[in-house]
Amino acid sequence: MAIFLFFLLSIICVVSVLAMIISKNQAYSALYLVLAFACLGGLFGLLGAPFMAVVQIIIYAGAIMVLFIFAIMMINLREGISPEKKKWTIALSVLLAAVLFAELVLAAKGAVALMAGPEGSVSPKEIGQLLFTKYLYPFEITSILIIAALVGAIVLVKKREQE
Repeated sequence: MAIFLFFLLSIICVVSVLAMIISKNQAYSALYLVLAFACLGGLFGLLGAPFMAVVQIIIYAGAIMVLFIFAIMMINLREGISPEKKKWTIALSVLLAAVLFAELVLAAKGAVALMAGPEGSVSPKEIGQLLFTKYLYPFEITSILIIAALVGAIVLVKKREQE
């Protein structure tokens, strides 16, 4: 049964990612990405990582994609990006891609070091204890920033509707 679920979730994930790439409608692309994230959560569950499965579904498929869909709804898709802004956005995209690639390399090095370490893996209980004791203030500040971003986005949309 696990093999069947693995192949089913894998096929659904690959098809939804391909549909996301091919789709011309940005809202549909975001919804296909939500489906891919949900399938990845199921794959994490099959791999015996329930914490990662729940985080994948709650954080990515839930919170992050809601913000993506909200941002897509705010953008005027008929106008597109003006030619003078395209150069600026391409330069920013290249810079952001380089930074994200550097972060990926550093994260991979850290993961390899963590796996080679004597302590092994960290349990969800230990992550929760650290999150609500040692890292409580950064956790709360992040929550406040996310709420402020949502309120700001709502205010921007309301101003556009009034105009």
